[in-house]
Amino acid sequence: MFSRRHVLGAGAALGLIGRDALAQGQTLRVGATASGIPFTFLDTRTNTVTGFMVDLITEIGRRQGFAVDVQATPFAALVASLTSSRIDIISAAMLATPPRREQIDFSEPVYGYGEGVAVREGETRAWRSLADMRGVAAGAQIGTLYIEPLRAAGLDVRTYDTIGDIMRDVSLGRIAAGFGDSPIVSYQIAQGTFRGVRLLTDYRPSVVGSIAIGTRKGDPVMARINTALAAMKADGAFAQLLTKWNLPASAD
Repeated sequence: MFSRRHVLGAGAALGLIGRDALAQGQTLRVGATASGIPFTFLDTRTNTVTGFMVDLITEIGRRQGFAVDVQATPFAALVASLTSSRIDIISAAMLATPPRREQIDFSEPVYGYGEGVAVREGETRAWRSLADMRGVAAGAQIGTLYIEPLRAAGLDVRTYDTIGDIMRDVSLGRIAAGFGDSPIVSYQIAQGTFRGVRLLTDYRPSVVGSIAIGTRKGDPVMARINTALAAMKADGAFAQLLTKWNLPASAD
């Protein structure tokens, strides 16, 4: 089931033709995950997807004259949904990596970070890097970049559909460590969403990059996205969104 949020923008039309043409007031379908708080998540009170990346693309659309229809999409299906034209934009906690850049276009960097590691409360092993964790049973989310580096470092990797599933198994002792996007994991632990786990504060991430907004290859809407993103960073609107969602300054 999809959750949708419609916001109407205003502005001049691009005067383009074809599938990717952007007309004044056109609605573009935005793919976002329902479990990536604070970047994107399902607000159960309103049954809509919200979060930092939703607010960001909504404001970009307002400034550039298009509406957004935000659709809850599993992380592993985001790129395929975009390339098959089921959605028009990805605005989620997706790192802009070289392999993904071969399939889709990315905006200028939005927010940089690396992986975070959650362990069971009471865990005393001092893991500061992947090199310290060889042989450790660990969980990572399907579709993320962490799976192969963890396997290459010798960890016993188990894959999960959601961060919540990973944290459940960490708290129950089924796995020793759970890997996820550092700001997502730390935010939810701080909010009390995940019980019985804590973040490894001394851990140094190995997979570091920046999330960005994605479009289909060659879609001219990307120029509009970058223009609005630069303007928001210059006029303080971007910083205000970081504050609203309790995000620290970007690591990029």
